[in-house]
Amino acid sequence: MKLPIAPDDKKHLCDHCVALCCRYFAFSIDKPKTQRDFEDLRWYMLHEDTILFVEDGQWYIQINRRCRELRPDNRCGIYEHRPAICRGYQAGGCDWHGDEYDYEHVFTEPGQIEGFAKQYLAEQRKRRAAGRRRANRKTTVKRRLRRSSARRLGVPLPLLKSA
Repeated sequence: MKLPIAPDDKKHLCDHCVALCCRYFAFSIDKPKTQRDFEDLRWYMLHEDTILFVEDGQWYIQINRRCRELRPDNRCGIYEHRPAICRGYQAGGCDWHGDEYDYEHVFTEPGQIEGFAKQYLAEQRKRRAAGRRRANRKTTVKRRLRRSSARRLGVPLPLLKSA
């Protein structure tokens, strides 16, 4: 249960810190588009403590591994010499204090990404096929219009060269 602590009250927040931000790291990755991309994601998922998630259309990989400098009291063992990424972290963005996440997709098992990939790639194939059909119909309609206009005007049609 989260306590009602103001995000800018860093001292008070740190007194209750369970170091969630020091127990994982996540970074954005390219949205998968091909079967090979999904196979690579499945490979990531085969490694322990790995999660994939999608938030606001952006894909992320999260590795759940605690920082080796995190002390048993959940304080940083190298606070004065911590990396810049830690220095830049603001209490207002604290996972403990933050709101619930609104993920579009969360994958915790390799089979989940496999199932998603099958469905996603099948939908993409259908969309591409529908787009090709629309493009072919437009081309056919344009040809018909040209032919009928040419016939009405008595203009000879150019001969098509055979391949």
